[in-house]
Amino acid sequence: MAQPVETARTVILTVDDDPGVSRAIARDLRRRYGSGYRIVRAESGESALEALRELKLRGDPVAVILADYRMPRMSGIEFLEQALHVYPGARRVLLTAYADTNAAIDAINVVDLDHYLLKPWDPPEEKLYPVLDDLLTAWRSSDYRPVPATKVVGHRWSARSSRVREFLARNQVPYRWYASDEPEGLRLLAAAGADGRRLPLVVTPEGTALIEPEAAELAAHVGLATTPAAEFYDLVVIGGGPAGLGAAVYGASEGLRTVLVERSATGGQAGQSSRIENYLGFPDGVSGAQLTERARRQAARFGAELLTAREVTGLEVSGPARVVRFSDGSAVAAHSVILATGVTYRQLGAPGCEGLTGCGVYYGSSLTEASSCLGQDVYVVGGANSAGQAAVYLARGAKSVTLLVRGESLTASMSYYLVQQIEDTPNITVRTRTVVEEAHGDGHLEQLTLRDVDSGASERVDCPWLFVFIGAAPLTDWLEGTVLRDEHGFILAGPDLTPDGRPPAEWALDRPPYHLETNVPGVFVAGDARARSAKRVASAVGEGAMAVMLVHRYLEQS
Repeated sequence: MAQPVETARTVILTVDDDPGVSRAIARDLRRRYGSGYRIVRAESGESALEALRELKLRGDPVAVILADYRMPRMSGIEFLEQALHVYPGARRVLLTAYADTNAAIDAINVVDLDHYLLKPWDPPEEKLYPVLDDLLTAWRSSDYRPVPATKVVGHRWSARSSRVREFLARNQVPYRWYASDEPEGLRLLAAAGADGRRLPLVVTPEGTALIEPEAAELAAHVGLATTPAAEFYDLVVIGGGPAGLGAAVYGASEGLRTVLVERSATGGQAGQSSRIENYLGFPDGVSGAQLTERARRQAARFGAELLTAREVTGLEVSGPARVVRFSDGSAVAAHSVILATGVTYRQLGAPGCEGLTGCGVYYGSSLTEASSCLGQDVYVVGGANSAGQAAVYLARGAKSVTLLVRGESLTASMSYYLVQQIEDTPNITVRTRTVVEEAHGDGHLEQLTLRDVDSGASERVDCPWLFVFIGAAPLTDWLEGTVLRDEHGFILAGPDLTPDGRPPAEWALDRPPYHLETNVPGVFVAGDARARSAKRVASAVGEGAMAVMLVHRYLEQS
């Protein structure tokens, strides 16, 4: 069977600690795939990870990774779990002996394993090549086609640089970061004709230089869809968090022409979580980015359109159509709308915090900034799951992590498993009944003034990094005058619209609103933006799916 020749010499990587076996595997792979693929072999998990990182920096695509299960210092499963973060689209294969098949089956959940192969596999024509052929075919049909990396030149303590990095990272856009005062950064600035006074500079894979780009401009230049393909749809989903992605998957898979509109990046707050360990089907946990990326790919595979960096500013009723208006004045219409706008982190009101946001004070950016915190003292504000997950993640590399909690303990608002992890992590300190009174710094955060809520005593501590997770506010102000909300801005739907058994005064239909339906027929809400929602990833996904079921019911009766 002739193999397609990849234009960029796509890589198949294999790692086995036995040099003889490693050479034999590479020999078999080259015999079959050497004309179309570059075969890279390694003899330890550490060296294989280093090779993957180098390939990533060069922009080389990796289609398949084969790893031996039994390796010293780092098992094949541990290696594949780390490789997943470097090349999430690569197909993953575990090489096992017969006695290790149970471990291979367990790895399916840990690293989303694509296949496991028993060694030896003689003859390879029967036991190796058919499996690799199928995996390569699947990889070529996926949306992980390689693109050269975007380059970002900025300053460490630049809020705009931080926003651009987070936008690219959350949208799974590969980029390389260069400090503006380092040689390569200076070379890029010179090539772009920029003096470095306005940062960041973004150089796209095509070589276009963008200075201080806004999200919409950046999205358009790095290959993210920003413009709807049609003027009218069956369903518009507003918001790309778990509820919105769930609605997009179920809507598109059930034949509805569906478009999802997201103002920043798919995943919402859940997409920024370093580890979600209580989501059904992932016993070893899954990062928010991994879960989001799988859901995004799934929605796209079913035909849903995904628009990024489009801010919705209005919702209008025009006969049977529901019109969604964007900030640039354009609009898209549909038979139905699902509001899955989610929530945003509340801002810390202490003096000094606003001016230092993005310059040492961050809201939900722990994944993007964690590598810069290595060996340093970090503070995290908040007592719920998001704060706990961030603290545990940051503690892996930080010298110390101090968790500041206004309440008396973590147990009132944080899941039990996270409380236990925090207690078992030696470099995490929890300070209860403590708040940030003021932030200090010249250009970037340098110190905090902390206050004991009970005694009123204050102290000043050195702090270059502060991550804030203090609750959330709904993103629903743009619905004023159209969709009913409670006093906190959360959207009312279903039974909450009929507390006395009667629908709202403006309700014109002879039936009560469906469970997730707002006061506007055909407009539904799902996830954290709904009043009295559970504020959990699983419930948000479930509400997204339920909202699609109610959309079908609405369309059938319209």
